[in-house]
Amino acid sequence: MAVPSTHPPNLVPSHVLHRTLHHTPPVVTHASGSYITLSNGQTFLDATTGAAVACLGHGNARVRAAINKQLDSVAYCHSLFFGTSAAEELCAELAVGTGGKMTRALIVSSGSEATEAALKLARQYHLEKPNPESSRTLFISRDGSYHGNTLGALGASGHAGRRAIYEPLLAPGARVSACNAYRGRREGESDGEYVARLAAELDAKFKELGEGRVCAFVAETVVGAALGCVPPVPGYFPAIAAVVRKHGALLILDEVMSGMGRCGTLHAWQAEGVVPDIQTIGKGLGGGYAPVAGVLVNRSVVDVLTAGTGVFVHGQTYQAHPMACAAALEVQRIVREENLVANVARLGEGMGQRLRDKLADCRYVGDVRGRGFFWGIELVKDKTTKEPFDPALKIAMRIHEKGMEPEYSISVYPGTGTANGHTGDHVLLAPAFNITQAEMEHTVDLAARVVLEFFTALE
Repeated sequence: MAVPSTHPPNLVPSHVLHRTLHHTPPVVTHASGSYITLSNGQTFLDATTGAAVACLGHGNARVRAAINKQLDSVAYCHSLFFGTSAAEELCAELAVGTGGKMTRALIVSSGSEATEAALKLARQYHLEKPNPESSRTLFISRDGSYHGNTLGALGASGHAGRRAIYEPLLAPGARVSACNAYRGRREGESDGEYVARLAAELDAKFKELGEGRVCAFVAETVVGAALGCVPPVPGYFPAIAAVVRKHGALLILDEVMSGMGRCGTLHAWQAEGVVPDIQTIGKGLGGGYAPVAGVLVNRSVVDVLTAGTGVFVHGQTYQAHPMACAAALEVQRIVREENLVANVARLGEGMGQRLRDKLADCRYVGDVRGRGFFWGIELVKDKTTKEPFDPALKIAMRIHEKGMEPEYSISVYPGTGTANGHTGDHVLLAPAFNITQAEMEHTVDLAARVVLEFFTALE
């Protein structure tokens, strides 16, 4: 029997190793602002800016000009031998954005690469201290966390579904509970009691692993696609940081998805009353105009390396790539000059409330949570028990697919494994930072309509 072709009409079979070999994705021909046009002529609202990436929307003329200007100067040089003004100016911009708390930056090409570098830097820090601690080889992270797809980054992640087939290859580590009020806080438990319990759990984990064994505690300041925009409860990170410091480890905060303005402050940790030792950034750093991510390093870590070897034993071919740096620099200048983080903060609270209001009566919406322009909708089979849907139903992906129907023409970001790494569904909204009040309301209303009409049809 002949197998039906999955290739779009008039296209030769794809030679791309797509994320699935059973389907060839539609081809994008044009993008402008918050809208993307496909080869079939359909134009849809990019309500998630890809994967919370295109923070300025698509086709920004200033960024395009900055990339072209850099291309006219130098497209590539090896960072072992040479520097560029684009890299220097970008890293200076990033340091200023932290209020001088983070004094050095390493620019790489992806969030996974940033995590790899952060883990290696944490290890080297402990070896370079005046009293080196070579026994510090372990990392503690949280259940449901995701820090990247390379083996080191995946080893530091706690998302069971994404780890599963690679478990034999992953470095040993340890996990503690996520700070997930919807699924983790006990009935009648206050924020303070919940925080104290999680801090005690982390303290016990340090002791279980052995004093002087842990390099760092790694956490997403606001959990992204793995759990669906889960913010920490008030007081969580100060309590956790105190435990980490007590045991002589470092605090690594992953803001690849949630940072660079996405949550209404330039860095999500700036709303938490803590400063990380090492921070990873990405996505909104370059707004999708270049593959770029980074590692920000606290002065205390830099000082140890400076007094030691003065060399970070790590490097990559495209580190501090000039065109990537030029693109990211212009994106960050636009964000600052147009006061876009304030726009996210101003509209973000209303965005969340509007989502809750629109979906309040849907018995399949268990929780709406997030911050700024970073909102997740957790979908459940039973709202009372929080029982997730059978994964075979592919609820989140089907909602995405319904949104892409011409009647709606909106892209929402689907996620799975929300409940335990294997079961559970959610969808995200993460619009561009420069949208207006009216555009925010349209995005919420259209996304809510998709969710509600999907479940109406399902019943």
